Formats: sequence, C-alpha cells, structure tokens
Amino acid sequence: MTPDVAVIIPTLRRPASLERAVLSVLAQIGVSDRLKEIVVVDNDPQASSRELTARLAADASIDIIWRHAPRPGVATARNEGLAATSAPFIAFLDDDEAATSGWLAALLDAQSRTGADAVFGPIRGRVPEQTGWTRPYLERFFGRTGPCETRLIDTPHGCGNSLLVRATTLPGVAPFSTAADQSGGEDDVLFAGLKARGGRFGWAADAWVDEFAPAHRVTLRYALTRAFAYGQGPSQTAAVAHDWPTVARWMIIGAGQALVWGVAALGLSLMGDPRRADMLDRSARGLGKLFWMKGLEPHFYGERELARLERQASS
Repeated sequence: MTPDVAVIIPTLRRPASLERAVLSVLAQIGVSDRLKEIVVVDNDPQASSRELTARLAADASIDIIWRHAPRPGVATARNEGLAATSAPFIAFLDDDEAATSGWLAALLDAQSRTGADAVFGPIRGRVPEQTGWTRPYLERFFGRTGPCETRLIDTPHGCGNSLLVRATTLPGVAPFSTAADQSGGEDDVLFAGLKARGGRFGWAADAWVDEFAPAHRVTLRYALTRAFAYGQGPSQTAAVAHDWPTVARWMIIGAGQALVWGVAALGLSLMGDPRRADMLDRSARGLGKLFWMKGLEPHFYGERELARLERQASS
C-alpha cells in the first residue's frame, strides 16, 4: 500500500514538548505502510524549531517536513501544514501531546470501520502533582473522554488527536478560517461546515494521547477562561450561519446554565468542596453562550501567546 497519511504538528516555542510529540509519532506501530510523513509547522517568526526538526529528521525512518508560518495564528499554522503535504489522510497532533504507540493505527482502523470523515480519540490530561485541589478538575479539563467502543458519534471534538479525510473534510487550499487565528475555534467552524454537508464523525476508543498542560495553563483562571470560550462556540457557529433563532436558543440555554451552575458553585465554595471547580466550569460555558459577541472572545493563540513567551524570556 502506498503511504497515505501525514501527521501535522503545529508548534510555537516548545522545543522539549515538540521533540516528545515527534518521537511519539516515530514510535508508532502497525502503520509503516500508511505513514507517509510528519509535517512540523513552526508558527514562531524567529523559526526557532528549524534546527531541532532538522536533527530529528536526520535520524528518522520517514520524512519530516519543516514549514515556517511566520504570522502567528493557529488557523494559519494548520493551513500551512496542509499546504506542505498531498496526503489524502491528515492526522493532527498538538505540540503538547504525545501519542501512544497504537494511536495512528487505532484512528485508521476506526475510520475504516465507521466510514467517518473525521475521527477523534481520547486524551489523558497531565498536570503537575503539586497543582493542589484543582488537579482532578484540570486533568479532566485537559483530557477528553468518549464512548468505550469505536463507533460513529454525533458531536465533533477539537483537532488535537484527530484523523481527517482530506477530500471531504478539508475543502479548498485554506480550510481553516484565519478569523480564528488569535482566539481559536477554527476547528469548530470547520466541523460545523462538515456537519452541514452531511459529513460523519467517528470515535476511536483506543487512539490515546497524553496532553501535558504547560505550566502557565495549569490554573483555574486559565481553565475557566477557556471554558467561557468553549461556551461561545455554539452561539458563534450559529451566528456565522445567520441562524438567529438558534443563536437565541443557545443564549437562553446559556443564561440558565450560568445561573444554575453558578448558584451550585457558590454553595460548594462555602463548604470548601473541590467539586466547585466543575460547577464554575459549567457556569463559565453558560456565560460564553450568552456573551458570544465579536470582541468578547478571549485570545489564547497567535500574537497573544507570542507576547507571553517574549515576556517570559525577558524576565
């Protein structure tokens, strides 16, 4: 069989984490006839991963392609990765993730069995042991769960740990909307379009990856801000489609969630119960559905992340 799968890994100044991610792909088993290449997309204007990628490529058994996307932005990086390969199947792995050895084989098996256009796998969230009372919540937050068996599912997940059929899922030369470069959510827009076209989503129960949350993200404040952004997704997707009745429905649902879970969080906080983190999360997602408007999106990627890294380097 002709190799037909490319793994794309976007990265921004995480050399140790990037190396772990690339090595985990090189350690895949049962896919030697399918894995065509790894594409590392450097989203740093300074091209900081070039030498590391060249070193890894020198010892690799498959091609490792390095591409530079100097304008920071998550959608821009994904589109640049797609431009670097002609593979008909695209797997995405984030640079803070490490795949288990059977990861890609499980994704491919699930796609073959379900016929899905986009297949997703489970994620184990990894946070430092000294995180404190929020550790269980943060491990769940950075993780991903799903059905115990491989099958079709109704709702898509994020691009990290996914396998996409290029012909049906990734239309055009730049399928990821660069309007989401700074805030994220480019995959929400992509998969909403796929669903509208009648596309199907699959779950690969054995396609495990570990996600090692960076230190600056292992805080309740960061997680709740992300939860708010996740909550904005359904309302924003409906707004892009000019489906105002659905926007209104999501806003009503969000208001109810914010109120009910906010009251629950308050009660649990008074008792010092660690479950308050989950209630705050649900309340934040409700607020996101309610306050979805342009200009209220938190920014996690692109210029904001680059500025944070430069402040960290100078301190």
